[in-house]
Amino acid sequence: MTSTDDGAVILRRDGRAGRITLNRPRAINALTHDMVRRVDAALTAWEHDDAVTTVVIDGAGERGLCAGGDIRLIHDDARAGGGATATRAFWRDEYLLNARIPTYPKPYVALMDGLVMGGGVGVSAHGSLRIVTERSAIAMPETGIGFAPDVGGTYLLSRAPGELGTHLALTTARLDAGDAVRAGFADHFVPRARLASFAAALADTDPADAVRAHSEPAPAGPLAAHQEWIDRCYAADSVEEILARLTESGIPEAKEAAEAMSTKSPTALKVTLAALRRARRLSSLAEVLDQEYRVSCASLSDADLVEGIRAQVVDKDRRPRWSPATLQEVTEAHVARHFAPLGARELGLA
Repeated sequence: MTSTDDGAVILRRDGRAGRITLNRPRAINALTHDMVRRVDAALTAWEHDDAVTTVVIDGAGERGLCAGGDIRLIHDDARAGGGATATRAFWRDEYLLNARIPTYPKPYVALMDGLVMGGGVGVSAHGSLRIVTERSAIAMPETGIGFAPDVGGTYLLSRAPGELGTHLALTTARLDAGDAVRAGFADHFVPRARLASFAAALADTDPADAVRAHSEPAPAGPLAAHQEWIDRCYAADSVEEILARLTESGIPEAKEAAEAMSTKSPTALKVTLAALRRARRLSSLAEVLDQEYRVSCASLSDADLVEGIRAQVVDKDRRPRWSPATLQEVTEAHVARHFAPLGARELGLA
């Protein structure tokens, strides 16, 4: 085995497998710009190395693969003024990496054990072989910080069964292993007790054979039983109508979903719903990432992004003061500006 370690990313060769380990365990391996660059450079090197036949990504520590991007850095950059050029550059490289993963010419195996959120979804759920365990908890939590799902999240969410993706995006609910497979975020369930053996087998075994030897059917997730009311309530054309249907349904779980949504950024809720509906009409991940880049860059000028990160991560008072404070105050024009072309600054994948 050969290894290189820059602290935040460990790269090593294990037989025929190139191994990427995100290594910021105290931050649940939250991604920085340099980490994105390191992962991309490793993919480039191994793409042209005939000795590497499979790429494997996992996270250091016991808590999870990756909790997302380092949003405290985004908060500080957005507050500093100057157009948040560092954040825009980070997102550009991150989304380009997300777009590269599903077209990578070698098997890309993601070990989605523990927490996998936001940017962690972007470096795993677009892979060719996505493994979950009984500890997996997968989510796109962006509306809780005044943001919209990105890293290709709206592509995955918009293609989940029925309106399940809308429910996940607006409430930030987590997927367990069974629901992750059902929703299209993962492929196979490997019990955590077999995960190390599975990863070791990839050194000299075809990934498909390793899966057959180590996987078993995923346990049924809890969301499958709620598909009927999820489809009915979230099919509405506006966030206001979705909330009304959830509240009036008489179903306890639907009422809980409405209560969860009521704590999220009104702007983020409306932008997210529009992004999901638009993503359904787009034909490729590349097109969706182009759209997400527009939305993300526009969100830098929303007060809610900085405020949401402050409340959840910086001050941790969990009491964001959203502006506008109500759904009724978020105009169609304000939502529409998040989808406006960026001209020369477009991501330009599609």
